[in-house]
Amino acid sequence: MKLDELLENVSVIGAAGKMGSGIAVLLAQEVAKLKIKNPDKIYKVNLIDVNKQGVEGLRKYIKSQTIKIAEKYIVSLRHTYESREDIVENWEVIDAFVDETLGILNFGTDFELAKNSKIVFEAVIENEELKVKILKELKIICPEDTLFFTNTSSIPIRFLDKEAGLQGKIIGYHFYNPPVVQKLLELISSDETDKEFKDIANELGKRLGKKLFLSNDIAGFIGNGHFIRDGLYAISEVNRLKEGHSFSGAIYIINRITQDFLIRPMGIFQLIDYVGIDVFQCILKVMSKHLRDETLHSKLIDKLIEKNIRGGQRADGSQKDGFLKYERNRPVGVYDVEKSEYVTIESFKDKLDSQIGNLPDGFNPWRKLVKASNKADMLSTYFGNLRNGDGFGIELAKSYLARSKEIGERLVKDGVATSSDDVNAVLINGFFWLYGPINDYI
Repeated sequence: MKLDELLENVSVIGAAGKMGSGIAVLLAQEVAKLKIKNPDKIYKVNLIDVNKQGVEGLRKYIKSQTIKIAEKYIVSLRHTYESREDIVENWEVIDAFVDETLGILNFGTDFELAKNSKIVFEAVIENEELKVKILKELKIICPEDTLFFTNTSSIPIRFLDKEAGLQGKIIGYHFYNPPVVQKLLELISSDETDKEFKDIANELGKRLGKKLFLSNDIAGFIGNGHFIRDGLYAISEVNRLKEGHSFSGAIYIINRITQDFLIRPMGIFQLIDYVGIDVFQCILKVMSKHLRDETLHSKLIDKLIEKNIRGGQRADGSQKDGFLKYERNRPVGVYDVEKSEYVTIESFKDKLDSQIGNLPDGFNPWRKLVKASNKADMLSTYFGNLRNGDGFGIELAKSYLARSKEIGERLVKDGVATSSDDVNAVLINGFFWLYGPINDYI
């Protein structure tokens, strides 16, 4: 069956969530374009979530995002509506597209809405028992030939396939947060996935404007396979440094090293907070179980969850407190796990910055380098100076770079990624790094 026909009736499960809502926007705009081209056909995008309040706010979110998309692509939309003599001004084009998009949407809390869907996206939380339960229910409700796309970021597809009894009709479609903005899409298939399904998934990803990278079906895949191990190394460094610098001081040091000295968009503990400490824990459990690796565990992460320190974002996109305390999305404090309170960064910043030492010559912040035309040369100069430099902060950065490279190379060796280029591409496109972990800087 052709993709256009499959898209006549699509469902998103978990549509009101952080990932599901973004996937809903992307699918809605694609199906709306088909409706414009085929006005006599009936199209439905069913947006399903058990959270009634979330469903109520979803329509407003999709409308606001659709307006932004229409404004951004107004030139192509004008071409789409060129046969409509009643549409002249740009605002009329935007209004028409928004109306078209909202008109194909169904909102609800009942899985029965998906009963006629040939494509179903599952985007619930990273809990394998819940995903299996939902997929089993959908298998009963949906047509026999329905194709299932799961947004899992770590659970092996062959496991979900076997447990839900889908006979190869499931593929991993790992969007990165937020799906509307992020270009990266990890595509994961199992041995049971047939070529036609893979081709359909590839074509859909391209239509949604994504850069697709294949990951082999090994728990954690490429992105989280690196991120989780990177985070665990950061935690091990905190445990090593906390005796001489206090726990909160060690968190600050490693977070600053990973952001400033490694020129990343945010420090590792900011990143864990952004993803969610609870999500980090869920992925750890999945990877530990399926890889049978007891080292994929963190007592510190467990302790933070016990204390209800979870990170993540609020509905308006603002950052919740986690390892760090935030004001206007900027870190202002560090959690002291022993005292169960936040310590202000200003109370120790100057002292620790003095111990960390100066950044190597040639340093430019991520925000400047990401726009630089000669970014590669600037990075090469900077890391050359870091490699030849010394001092507390520089030595920590060297060790971190070496470990990050080792993690990346292991992903290739273990068959998670087929090449170093794929590992680097996922970290650059999915995590907005300026360079991949597998490099010659150290």
